[in-house]
Amino acid sequence: MTTAPDRAPESSILPVILNRWSPRAFQPEEIDPKDLQVFLDAGRWAPSAYNLQPWRFIHARRNTPDWERFLSWLIPFNRSWAENASAIIYIVSRTITISDRTGEPSPVPTHAFDAGAASVLIQLQASQAGWAVHPISGFDHDLAQAGLELPEDYEVHAALVIGRQADAAALPEGLRQREQPSDRLPLEKVAFEGRFSPDGQ
Repeated sequence: MTTAPDRAPESSILPVILNRWSPRAFQPEEIDPKDLQVFLDAGRWAPSAYNLQPWRFIHARRNTPDWERFLSWLIPFNRSWAENASAIIYIVSRTITISDRTGEPSPVPTHAFDAGAASVLIQLQASQAGWAVHPISGFDHDLAQAGLELPEDYEVHAALVIGRQADAAALPEGLRQREQPSDRLPLEKVAFEGRFSPDGQ
């Protein structure tokens, strides 16, 4: 997997964090279900408010009956490269919980935040194991909601496209130059002491 040598952290960032990035060039090969289960298990250990664990990971592997269905919800641009991947995981979360005190539904305001934390752990675990992951939001959310047969109190957030990274030459010419780790805004633009700074916008 290509690392990110040109990224310039402002402190001693762990390599597993700095080297994680989102390629689009994948080798069209299958993934062992046991490998995928390890990645999903990593997501299970994310922190969550009140330990509600609202996340759910709904997945399909290449060359299985659900694969084409999972691909069909992607916008054409994403499908054009994701169809070479090995697995797709849709990250969803439950938006309510049932109160122990009243027995009534109660909103979970952190459900998306918690699901995002779980998603990052999946990505880091996969990256450490030599797999590439590209998270995407470019899919028809209504079709995915229906196709995944989600109840109304669940929300679909993103999909993780997982595969073995291939050479950029495998991509259409227009995407090859984009196949490299991206930089990030300077820390001073995103982290403020005491209060928000409009200069960071």
